[in-house]
Amino acid sequence: MNLRIQAVSIDSTDPKVPADFWEKALDWRRTYEAEDEIVLEPPAGSPADGVCPDLLFLKVPERKELKNRLHMDLRPEDQAEEVKRLEALGAVRVDVGQGPEVTWVVMADPDGNEFCVLRALKSDELEAQGLVPGIEGQAVDGVTVERPAN
Repeated sequence: MNLRIQAVSIDSTDPKVPADFWEKALDWRRTYEAEDEIVLEPPAGSPADGVCPDLLFLKVPERKELKNRLHMDLRPEDQAEEVKRLEALGAVRVDVGQGPEVTWVVMADPDGNEFCVLRALKSDELEAQGLVPGIEGQAVDGVTVERPAN
């Protein structure tokens, strides 16, 4: 099968609000903007460019009223620091019934769209996924491993 996800679409009464937040949060580039539609893509030439789906923010007349049925999970190197940074950008912590014992933090962007900030992966988890800590800048299977931009 030759099929891929081109974009994840996010409805908003004002697409500029969530697009501004996610552009800063992910350090992505705005590749298209009209009154009713904004597209964000990973930085040109980055490992995610052409691999990760675009984020497409669409203008709709109705406001968000219920919990999202689809959300993003973000995996930072330092969960506490990333939560602080996202709060400074306008995100807030929200309770969707996750309970106090979970290892992730549920947040909402300035437009109310929920997302999770996961804990950092442990060394053994990185190794199990073929990601070895401390090899940024080295070639692995012919590909140079780069540290994600902060």
